[in-house]
Parts: sequence; C-alpha cells; structure tokens
Amino acid sequence: MAQFQEMMRQQLESSMHIELGKLLDTTKGAEKEVAKKDFQGFEKLFHRFLQVKGPSVEWPKIQRPPEDSIQPYDKIAARGLPENVADSLNKLVVVKLNGGLGTSMGCKGPKSLISVRNENTFLDLTVQQIEHLNKTYKTDVPLVLMNSFNTDEDTKKILQKYTHTQVKIHTFNQSRYPRINKESLLPVSTNMSMTGSTAEGWYPPGHGDIYASFYNSGLLDQLIAEGKEYIFVSNIDNLGATVDLHILHHLVTQPNGKRCEFVMEVTDKTRADVKGGTLIEYAGKLRLLEIAQVPKAHVDEFKSVTKFKIFNTNNLWISLPAIKRLQEQNAMDMEIIVNPKTLDGGQNVIQLETAVGAAIKCFDNALGINVPRSRFLPVKTTSDLLLVMSNLYSLDAGSLTMSPKREFPTTPHVKLGSSFTKVQEYLMRFESIPDMLELDHLTVSGDVTFGKNVSLKGTVIIIANHGDRIDIPAGSMLENKIVSGNLRILDH
Repeated sequence: MAQFQEMMRQQLESSMHIELGKLLDTTKGAEKEVAKKDFQGFEKLFHRFLQVKGPSVEWPKIQRPPEDSIQPYDKIAARGLPENVADSLNKLVVVKLNGGLGTSMGCKGPKSLISVRNENTFLDLTVQQIEHLNKTYKTDVPLVLMNSFNTDEDTKKILQKYTHTQVKIHTFNQSRYPRINKESLLPVSTNMSMTGSTAEGWYPPGHGDIYASFYNSGLLDQLIAEGKEYIFVSNIDNLGATVDLHILHHLVTQPNGKRCEFVMEVTDKTRADVKGGTLIEYAGKLRLLEIAQVPKAHVDEFKSVTKFKIFNTNNLWISLPAIKRLQEQNAMDMEIIVNPKTLDGGQNVIQLETAVGAAIKCFDNALGINVPRSRFLPVKTTSDLLLVMSNLYSLDAGSLTMSPKREFPTTPHVKLGSSFTKVQEYLMRFESIPDMLELDHLTVSGDVTFGKNVSLKGTVIIIANHGDRIDIPAGSMLENKIVSGNLRILDH
C-alpha cells in the first residue's frame, strides 16, 4: 500500500513538473527567469503537500509555552533606552506586507492606497512614521514593500510622490504560484498570461513566501551589505504596528551566543480574536498554531480564552542573517495552508499557502513579547475604519494614539451592516464622523444615515427594517438607545 502511494506521489510530481515546463515555454526573457525561481519554490511546496498525512499537529503533544518564552512588554520597556538610539535604528529595516487588494472594502487597487485618516492612506501613514524616526534620530531606516502581482504596478506608480521624503523605499514581489485543480492536482492555467480568464489561474502564496522571495530578489543580500541586521515585518493595514524602540533595543543588545533571531508580538485574546493563531510549545520548540491546523474536535478548545490566552498580531522582528542562513540551508519549514477556492466558472481549485509567523520554530532563541493591545489596530472593514477616523484617536507623525479623553483603554465594539460594506457607500452615510469618545457598543443595520455632529454614548443600536430608512438628525446625542422603525428628515 505504502509503495503504491509513493508511486502515485512520484507520478503526480512528474506530471506537475511537465505542466510547469509547458507554462514556462509560453514566456521568455526576464519574466521567464522570475517564473523559474517561483516554480522551484512551488514544486518544493507541492512536494511537501503530497507528503503530509493527516493534521500537522498531534493534539496531546501540545503544551503551553514555558513562562520565559513569552515576555511581558513592560519588562522589556523597563530596561529603558540607551543614549545612542540611532545605532540600533541604523540596523533596522521596516517591511510592510503590501500584497492585498481593497476588494473586501469595495475598492479597486491595492488596499494600502485607501484613505484612512485626513486623506492619508495606509502607505502615507507608514512613510510619515519612518520619516519622523529618520528626522528625529538622524538615521536611515528604509521601507521595504512586499508587493504581489496584484499590487505591484499601482504601488510603483504612487511611490513617485515620496521621492522627496527622508525614506528610502524598496520593493520586491511575492511569488506567483499556479492554482491547481482540486481533482487532477494540476495547474488550471495553460499559459503565463495575466489577462482575461487566465489571470484566475494564479495567486500570491500567502505571506510565508516573504523569506524565499526576499532572498531571491537580491534585496536581502543588499541590506545585509549595508549593515542592516533586523527586519520589522507587519501588515500594512495594522495601524498599531509602529517601530518600537524598546523591542529593537532588546534585540540588538542580546549577547552573541544568545542572539534572539525572531520575536513575535502577541497580545491578550478577547472574544473578538478567537480565530487568531497562538503560540504553543511543541516538540521542544516555540511554534505558531493556526486554527486551520486544529483537528475539528478541538476547535472550541482552541478558541477558548482560558487555555490559549494570547494571539499573534503578525508584528514580527526577524534577523536578516538568520533568514539568509535558513534559505541557503533549505531549512525554512512552515506548515502548508490548503486554501480551497471556486473560480468564476465554477471550477474548484486549491491554492497552497504558508504564513510568515509559522517559521518561528526554525529560528534560534525565538521569543514572544506580550504587547499592549494598541499595537494591534487592523483595518479590515468599514467598522474598523469608523474607529480610526473618529475622535477616539489622534494622529501625530503618522501614528495613531488613543485620545487621553477616553476614560478606558478598550476600543468600542462597532458592527456596521451590509449597507456600509463599501467605502464609498460608508462615506456617503456619514455627513461627519460621530463623537465616539464615550461609546461602548454600536450596531447599525439597514438603510441608516448620520447627520453632522452626532454624539454616540454607551450602547447604541440602530436598526432600519427592510423598506424603512433612518436618518439620525444633525447634532443628536444618543446614549444607551435602540432606534428602530422609520425616521426620515426631508428638506422642505
């Protein structure tokens, strides 16, 4: 039986190799060379995908991480900062994951180009933050954007506007991998074209691809040659992911034999974060456990806030020489995420992905740091956008900080209905962003609009039933109110 399975695996790998060769033949020149490197990475991933039997973790072997493997942020910050902060900063590179589109928020093009605050986009805020550091400390911290084939062209066009800032900006591209037919396990594309229906046959393989594509781009070696030692990686839509000088100082002052090669920022889990990946100890190593790896019978246990108290913010600090070493030793081992998709024509495909944080187990002296919740401020929906556009936050040098006028540090729970999903529709429904300093919970459903200078306090629930419309009048103050039915304000 095992012999037969091995034979089938080899046959599938051989068929895949032939099909990839045919795809390469449809392109030439520099594009062909890039595709060749991409396909080498894909074949490694495909080989591992065929080897995997059953879940990647055995539940009984999972243990809580040892106490000292996750340090409280306060302990790290208590050491204070040296006089020569600039020395540490000059060893740093900021990397933003910039492969995503704004489609889930109804926008075309890269998500990083959506305006989030005072006409500033995610990318504007990132550049402002780094420029502020470089000006304050007279340093040269560069910004690196990991683009995907979906975002590269539009991002490069917009980068021209930053030519006069004090930030060097580099880009490299994530790999382009072929989606494979769920039944035959062969590529669905017949050529390398990215236009028309063939574009559906390709995907960027998750942010775990950062290690290989960064290395392949030549940029990793260039930055090491410039004396850079660490990258700070985060999602470009996490507005809390700013350069933290205390964590950086902790990294660069470790004694040589104990050099920490990987820091994962984690934060305390709330009921809203039950699906986030968590840190565990497994086979003597610190390891990231994602919900996709959890056997069905244990999903509720995984979501429990009592057993797994923290989750991964995807703010990561990683040693550049260590990435180079692991890439060259072919020792970067990340669990494969099998992501099923249905194409527009109804064809079922799978895409093989990896997550950047899953490589934590490959690095020496890896560490989790339990950071304040303020370092995790992702904008995934217009509900998140409402929070960051409101007076709950003030903006200074590209960084958002919670207003001191807010009496408690938690952010309100905001749930906007489907009429608010797209950014354009959302903006049309607010004449101005309400005062939310004393808000705990807001739910809005149906056809609802807000006039100017509305104030929301406590728990506010506004529900317009189908066919009804609710216009919240300008200047209203709603405190602990449920508004339903029909409320229209007409000009006369």
